[in-house]
Amino acid sequence: MTTTRTLVLPLPPQYRVADVLAFHARDAEGVAEQVRDGVLRKAVLLGGVPVLFEVDFFADEARCRIAADGALDAAGSVLAREALTSMLALRIDPAPFAELVRDDVLFAPLVQRQPGLRIVQSATVFEALTWAIIGQQINLPFAISLRRTFIQQAGRAHGSGLWCYPEAQDVARLDLDVFTSRKFSRAKAETLLRVARMVADGELSLDLDDDPAEASAQLLAIKGIGPWTVNYTLLRGYGFADCSLEGDVAVRSAIGRLTGMEHKPGILQAQAWLAAYRPQRTMAAAYLWASLG
Repeated sequence: MTTTRTLVLPLPPQYRVADVLAFHARDAEGVAEQVRDGVLRKAVLLGGVPVLFEVDFFADEARCRIAADGALDAAGSVLAREALTSMLALRIDPAPFAELVRDDVLFAPLVQRQPGLRIVQSATVFEALTWAIIGQQINLPFAISLRRTFIQQAGRAHGSGLWCYPEAQDVARLDLDVFTSRKFSRAKAETLLRVARMVADGELSLDLDDDPAEASAQLLAIKGIGPWTVNYTLLRGYGFADCSLEGDVAVRSAIGRLTGMEHKPGILQAQAWLAAYRPQRTMAAAYLWASLG
């Protein structure tokens, strides 16, 4: 049984469709996401149901056709709306940061050059967390390749042919060698299985309404997860507006370039520098990343 419905979300002024499409087009093979002729298609498991999002963008709204391979009940509909809100970068409002740095020597020109910049979130917190674990300490092309393998081993195919990003229960049932035999380091594979089993067993909450401080403490207590992974999950998963990304090499490189340092700052130096932009450090990171482009 296929359940279909249409969801329309209003888009704010200066909405940057190209940024959203570029984020979802990172995997050139298009296993779980495809971008063609300005239309975004992404598949994900929500409450055990394979769901396909097909999004068309217009001047002031995004129209999404949602096709579920099964019944999409009230809870599933809520999950679908939340996923779409994250995927379309509508969770973090960039306006408070723009106001905060209106007279800032470094950031004001960046905001003027790229008004409306937003941060795209993953469809679910679990997707953001597992993507952060997969991407730890490796280059982006290799991380994308491992993510593709992760989806194909743990996910399920939607009727459209796209693979759905898995949920915790789908990952938790797998054995370690499913990943270690496919170029995952043992430590990375163990961490992925550890968090998936904790979520599946109810030991770890990954709900969007979790308190950020409590979520951080929970994640940091897990073997294999450090501050960078936690902040990335808060940013891409929860849409938390005040993530401090001093552990990100690109963020520190951008700080060094903007401030004229001979070398990029260390983690503690970058942390102290970013503190001036509380409680909007997430958008500070967004503009630092953009400045490198």
